Amino acid sequence: MEVKNLKPALLWDFFDQITQVPRPSKKEEKIVRYLLDFAKQNSLEAKKDKANNVLIKKPATPGKENLKTVILQSHVDMVCEKNSDVQFDFETDPIQTRIEKGWMKATGTTLGADDGIGMAAALAILVSKNIEHGPITCLFTSDEETGLTGAFALEKTFLEGDILINLDSEEWGEFCIGCAGGKSTTGTFTYQKTPPPANYFWFEVQISGLNGGHSGSDIHVGLGNANQILTRYLWSLLEKCPVSLAAINGGNLHNAIAREANATVGVPVAFKEQTRVLLNQLQAQVSAELIKVDSNVQLSLYSADTPQECIDFETGKAVIHALYALPHGVIGMSHEIEGLVETSTNLASVKMEGDCKIVIKTSQRSSTDSLKVDIANKVAAVLQLAGAEVKATDGYPGWKPNPDSAILNVSKNAFEKLFGKKPKVLAIHAGLECGLFYEKNPRLDMISCGPTILGAHSPDERIEIATVEKWWELLMELLKTIPAK
Repeated sequence: MEVKNLKPALLWDFFDQITQVPRPSKKEEKIVRYLLDFAKQNSLEAKKDKANNVLIKKPATPGKENLKTVILQSHVDMVCEKNSDVQFDFETDPIQTRIEKGWMKATGTTLGADDGIGMAAALAILVSKNIEHGPITCLFTSDEETGLTGAFALEKTFLEGDILINLDSEEWGEFCIGCAGGKSTTGTFTYQKTPPPANYFWFEVQISGLNGGHSGSDIHVGLGNANQILTRYLWSLLEKCPVSLAAINGGNLHNAIAREANATVGVPVAFKEQTRVLLNQLQAQVSAELIKVDSNVQLSLYSADTPQECIDFETGKAVIHALYALPHGVIGMSHEIEGLVETSTNLASVKMEGDCKIVIKTSQRSSTDSLKVDIANKVAAVLQLAGAEVKATDGYPGWKPNPDSAILNVSKNAFEKLFGKKPKVLAIHAGLECGLFYEKNPRLDMISCGPTILGAHSPDERIEIATVEKWWELLMELLKTIPAK
């Protein structure tokens, strides 16, 4: 099956176009130009603010002018993750899509359905001639994935409306009415370059084969974290002998669970055999622990040439201690909403940057602001005890659920009418921009919905094609039944 044969054809055509436009976070110029050109070609009112947020308006269809104004909101950027063996430049190359057993995927990279499918739906609505709706504003925000930059900088005039439908949810049949707030905490170690110690055996250890995933919506699954597994191995070595680090790197994005990690390591020659024994033991342990969620985890060891320089012993040891002690995963569950993760933290990445710097990045989420601050402080304390310089972002607010929302009631009625069953109503642990929108316009009545997307923020990202058509039907019914002003 080809994209041109999918339904609704107009929506899928726009999604196909979007996959051809590079749009990494903070480098969205090409997709912004595409949106403005689209508006001009279709004689639609459009404007762009200084943060690269784009607004496109469409007047009501005849007889619907008295309906409340609906803002359809999506974000323009995508998470850029690829498998290590894939050659791909997210700044220039189009996404290579394929269809398998009812799902659309990309080849070796993230697909960008998060939130390209939301953009595609909005564009299809803007050009459709055969749907009924009141006044519509389509808001496309920038840099959602790396800090909600566009939403933070959004001008209040971009939120002039009554109802906001966020098109960035990833589970069909669910209406989201709340989300967690978040912040990031970073620790930076400064090391001294030292010559490699004499009579050492050098090797590279690699962690691979993990699924990775979204640090919000997937954090409760218990997926393997490559940074944690790597550090677990390095810690086991430290218990046996002195360890010299020449390099260490793992993970990429603050909102993705680390899939791959590696380190170049030296140990005294007398402990050479221990490196393989300990690795084999850990491989067996981790494989058993992750059999249900990450069955392809692979720990690999390769001999390496003696490096020209190393990280000084004390700093290397401090980095291993910090990484091993840092929490990762679910910290607490909500007492108000059954099954909702309330607080979590993600050990996102460790990178050697600039001149003699090792940077550890983490992110924290919570639907309770005080607990978000608390877990961030605990992460900062671990990093500070290990000797790192710590910096934290101010973060972004959560979105407090409103069970009495008017748009929620309209949405539930529309869903039951179309599909003969009740939808699921929930709050999520992932971050949405709605909290920031509410700060700028407290009158907004908001809801979030979308088709089913699995594996977001990883090369395993995929979207279930059948749910896109159902979602489109729901959006058409919603726009037609929006209440009057």
